[in-house]
Amino acid sequence: MNSIKPTTSARLAWFVGRRFGGSNNNSQLVSFISGISTVGLVLGVAMLVVVVAIMNGFDRDLRTKILSVVPQASLFHRDGIENWPQEIERISALPGYERVEAAAPFVHLEGMISRGKTVIPALVYGVDPVLEADVSHITDYLHFETLQRLGQEPNSFVLGKGLAEKLSVAVGDTVSFIAPKPNGRAKAAGVVQLKIIALLETGTELDHKLGVMSLNQASKLTTIPGTVTGIRLRLYDLFDAPWVVSGISRQLPYGYYTSDWTRTHGNLYHAVQMSSSLVSLLLVLIIGIAVFNVVSTLVLAVVEKQGDIAILLTMGASPGDILRIFMVQGSVVGLLGTGIGVLVGLGLSWVAPHLLVAIEQLSGTDILRSDIYPVSDLPIDNRWQDIVFIAIVALVLSFLASIYPAWKASKIQPAEALRYD
Repeated sequence: MNSIKPTTSARLAWFVGRRFGGSNNNSQLVSFISGISTVGLVLGVAMLVVVVAIMNGFDRDLRTKILSVVPQASLFHRDGIENWPQEIERISALPGYERVEAAAPFVHLEGMISRGKTVIPALVYGVDPVLEADVSHITDYLHFETLQRLGQEPNSFVLGKGLAEKLSVAVGDTVSFIAPKPNGRAKAAGVVQLKIIALLETGTELDHKLGVMSLNQASKLTTIPGTVTGIRLRLYDLFDAPWVVSGISRQLPYGYYTSDWTRTHGNLYHAVQMSSSLVSLLLVLIIGIAVFNVVSTLVLAVVEKQGDIAILLTMGASPGDILRIFMVQGSVVGLLGTGIGVLVGLGLSWVAPHLLVAIEQLSGTDILRSDIYPVSDLPIDNRWQDIVFIAIVALVLSFLASIYPAWKASKIQPAEALRYD
């Protein structure tokens, strides 16, 4: 008897599929296990989509918020830089500077901010109101007019919102800034009364430790008044920062040294990347477990339907036809679970930030506090490349998981299967 034509494989798959849904107890058990396999795959894919979106969100916020305010790369001199316009002009002519987008001077001060009996450590940046907008995204959080006021109004100051809450101050209030000497002696190098003209709110840890004042005002509080601490660089690609800034510094005279974001915030970035990799690996393993439940489902189906398979073989179906039937069954489970899982994951990733806000409001507590965590809200960044990758991994695993049961079904001997049927 000739084998059934390949075009009838779909009909055979439909026939066997209908038989899977029969009314006997074994068929109901197979259907139940198949449903569990599909649900497990849906949950695994959905959770992976959500977690990857959150990790991408942390990565995005680290780049666009924290690293857009603090320097990506900096050049320093041990005695400070006095004529900073000339220094910027000089380094702009050096090889390697073509990867630098903009440069601006800054003063770095570490000191204490006090109001009444409350004293809090703070990091204060002195900035040039015009050039600072070229090297950072600070204008995303402060109006350009506010930066201009820093240069025009004496003793004006921008304070991080988190610091303001700890000091119980608001716009218009006055605080004291104490800049201690670097040798650690108790006597301060500079104490100044500053008037708060605006609050800096980035939604990150910077709100709890950062203040901003004019370049000239900050320079007066350094141990060498009239100098700036360094020159801040903004690069076209922030991952070029370590080798670009070190290459530039090697061409400068003795006394220059460098720093970049991989030293100041690199641990945070690598922690996010490592957490993302480990969590993604864990969830891929969960998907793998869910996918390989397909094996048990199809093995049970093969055991239960040996008689039906034997009948198909005696009617002219080839082992290849039987192989394709069960491969299709496994792939359909994978396709259904992956498709629903991706949709559920996208829905959960959209709902998650709103759900977090609702939980915080109901509980009266801040779950993500920016003085503890890098950001104060739950960042979500769904990238189609990641979603496609997750879907492909789940589908490939589903396909691979169906190979063994399908192969076993194709090896059934009709005579043996029908002997006791």
